[in-house]
Amino acid sequence: MGNILYLVHRLPYPPNKGDKVRSYHLLRHLQQNHRVFLGTFIDDPDDVQHLPALRAMCPDLHVEHIHSGSAKVKSLRGLLSREALTLAYYRNPGMRRWVEQTTAGHQLQASVVFSSAMAQYAQPLLPQVPMLVDFVDVDSAKWTQYAPAHRWPLSTLYRMEGRRLLAYERAMAMLARRSYFVTSHETALFLSQAPECEGRVQSMGNGVDADFFMPDPRRPNPFQANEQAVVFTGAMDYWPNIDGVSWFVTDVLPLLRTRWPQVRFYIVGRSPSAQVQALACGHVVVTGTVPDVRPYLQYASAVVAPLRVARGIQNKILEAMAMQRPVVTVSSCADAIGATAGQGLLRADSPEEFVQALQPLLESPYNAVALGHQARRYVAQECSWQAHLSGIDHCLAGMRAQHSRDVVA
Repeated sequence: MGNILYLVHRLPYPPNKGDKVRSYHLLRHLQQNHRVFLGTFIDDPDDVQHLPALRAMCPDLHVEHIHSGSAKVKSLRGLLSREALTLAYYRNPGMRRWVEQTTAGHQLQASVVFSSAMAQYAQPLLPQVPMLVDFVDVDSAKWTQYAPAHRWPLSTLYRMEGRRLLAYERAMAMLARRSYFVTSHETALFLSQAPECEGRVQSMGNGVDADFFMPDPRRPNPFQANEQAVVFTGAMDYWPNIDGVSWFVTDVLPLLRTRWPQVRFYIVGRSPSAQVQALACGHVVVTGTVPDVRPYLQYASAVVAPLRVARGIQNKILEAMAMQRPVVTVSSCADAIGATAGQGLLRADSPEEFVQALQPLLESPYNAVALGHQARRYVAQECSWQAHLSGIDHCLAGMRAQHSRDVVA
């Protein structure tokens, strides 16, 4: 067993949103064979209540708080220093001191960085402490993708952030022993912009906890008897989710209700923005935080993920499939997961295609049930966390063997 420094930009507990699901399962995976020293940030005051549970799970825990308002002001210093604003946002002297103290007090086998912004704390430890980086997605591409959807000056700021963050990602990938992206598409995208990193990056996919996300007839049905519930789940302060549900309500839902007047769209997720809350009406329900998302998935007539601006594997899709629900999503999200329509993942990119894909699910519950069984079968066989995360074990084992040889020499 070795000592691992694990640096995560957001508290990896509870696993209730996309990045936290992956960082949580990576933490649990690393703990199987290593002592993990976890350094992370709290950016949501609601997460403070979960600190005792996380500390019980990982005693070697250090947490710093990020206050978004002051952090955003601080990040603007990057405009003068010509660095990515993301780096200044997560720069924290308390975190830096803890990393230095941990390094001085314990012999570390490696540092594992989750999200590029945290590499700034692991970089000073090189080369004594080798670094692995889980980029997850090409974050720089997200900023570039956001730019056309916003007006000046945000459009210019986002393009600049995309360029600067890409330069940083390239530099960190060259310094890291190995870097990971969530899909082969993200890996190829990064290498197309950073060809010098060929051979240094690889894919490491997301999984789903199929034991937790499992239908249970004892759960109460949250929907009314006379409605057909079309459900979207996700953190509703996240721009791609906001854009997706807004587009669905404006462009798709009217077409659905013309044919199926009993359709009601449920937007299920924490922290709905003002734009999302404004969508609420007689046929659109914005739930906010719910104690358990599983009943909404289990009893949905259909689940949709109309994410026009999104990258990588969407955990919300895997979770719905594990709950035996077929999902209608855009082609880019379906490509990342790899399932077919016959395996419960239907593709649609235009409003008309969404209506066409949803038609057999809304008209025949039997079709939805049959496809739902295929969806669960697919994720149970192809999307286990253990299988996906085992890729990092090979690199850590090689680093441990190299360390042993160096000690003997």
